[in-house]
Amino acid sequence: MPPFSPNNNSTGGPMPMGPPPSTPPQRPAQMRSGTKMVDAGSIRYCIGRFTYVWMRNGQEFWFFPIQIWRNSVSGFRWDRRFGWSYTGISLNRIDMFTCSR
Repeated sequence: MPPFSPNNNSTGGPMPMGPPPSTPPQRPAQMRSGTKMVDAGSIRYCIGRFTYVWMRNGQEFWFFPIQIWRNSVSGFRWDRRFGWSYTGISLNRIDMFTCSR
């Protein structure tokens, strides 16, 4: 069973049923297939998928997006100690991201 509803869309969705992949992806040295420029149009393809986010402030984490607006995205951020917690992120704070297939 997938960790989310197959019909999940930008109107929201459930929290993932389990943890993200145990190993984060390597940060790309340059843009390549699977890594997206940050805007609402590109990150929408990650709705309902495990997504690794690199922030402009140096933070990086697993994220499970469920809703997207013009300038922000909301979803669940993974913390190994506490599990998934709901949060929102301004798109201009994201340096790059990649979502799982």
